[in-house]
Amino acid sequence: MINKDFFQALKDLEEQKGIDQQYFIDALESALTSAYKKNFGEAKSAFVKLNPEKNTIKIYSYKTVVAEVLDSDKEISLVEARLIKKSYKIGDLVQQEETPKNFGRIAAQTAKQVVMQRLREAERSKVMDEVNTKQDELVTGIVRRIEGDNVYVDLGMTQVEGVLSARDQIPGEKYKINDRIKVVVKTIKEGFSSTYLQLSRSSASFVRKLFELEVPEIASGEIVIKNIVREAGYRTKMSVYSSNKTLDCIGACVGNKGMRVNEIVNELNGEKIDIVPYSEIPDEYIVSALSPATVLYIHTNVEDKTSLAVVPDDKLSLAIGKSGQNVRLAARLTGWKIDVKAKSAVPSLNLEENTEANNYDSLFDDDAFGDIN
Repeated sequence: MINKDFFQALKDLEEQKGIDQQYFIDALESALTSAYKKNFGEAKSAFVKLNPEKNTIKIYSYKTVVAEVLDSDKEISLVEARLIKKSYKIGDLVQQEETPKNFGRIAAQTAKQVVMQRLREAERSKVMDEVNTKQDELVTGIVRRIEGDNVYVDLGMTQVEGVLSARDQIPGEKYKINDRIKVVVKTIKEGFSSTYLQLSRSSASFVRKLFELEVPEIASGEIVIKNIVREAGYRTKMSVYSSNKTLDCIGACVGNKGMRVNEIVNELNGEKIDIVPYSEIPDEYIVSALSPATVLYIHTNVEDKTSLAVVPDDKLSLAIGKSGQNVRLAARLTGWKIDVKAKSAVPSLNLEENTEANNYDSLFDDDAFGDIN
């Protein structure tokens, strides 16, 4: 029906593709059994057995030995069974090899379809296993082509390419064919005819992965990035923490003479990065998050997680940032709504000119801010 060349082909697939031939044999036995029944009687009880050691494919039908035959396709009388083998008794299965005409052609067609289908499935499974290990990882790829706003990146992976869409690019960046670029694998996408990886250089996770790469203390877990927020191409704010009180978290992230953070800034084409200490105390955390602005006084309302930060008049624009960027990122970093006011806008506080930054007035009460707009 199918000669030894067929089984040799399965062995070759196992060697070349790393797919166990038993994976194909199991599927073939099931498919050929279905094909046999479809062409020679659905009611029959039968199975197909492949033997790669002997290079054979055999079809067996079987019937149950009964006292009275009600279904001749599935049952055989005790008398007929004992004509085949004298030891048969009621309830035994009588198995016989079948050799139907023209089934060789049907088997060959079925085998081809099954092998091709299983080959595609196995290769797809291998691809998915490979790409799943890359999810959320920082990888380096080569720009292979640019179509419209999309940049297609070769990641050195089998049958899978990465796509850097316009929204995942850093604003203002320009790419050329054969450029080597770092990206983070954002997600796995199913296209019309293939699987591809959606890449990103604009996400906060991209900056997080860059810090893990450059700062060994972060990679090892000695320093924890508590939160990171970003407006790509402009500014990133990151809060860090370590249970080791002797470890300078900020200094470790910045590096000797700024070497570590400068590597990341260069990768981000000059994007500003504020690294601040995380604190469980809201007042301290908010003041740090508003860096590089100086905060004179801070008032927080725990119930609705709102706060008022008072800054020197000449630092108001710095605290708010261009188009509100600095205070907006600080709010996202801390999870608090932050209202920033200049010192002159809150005369009821009677702040002295020589007040030092971060010297919080413990005498504030909610009534002191009732008339501030």
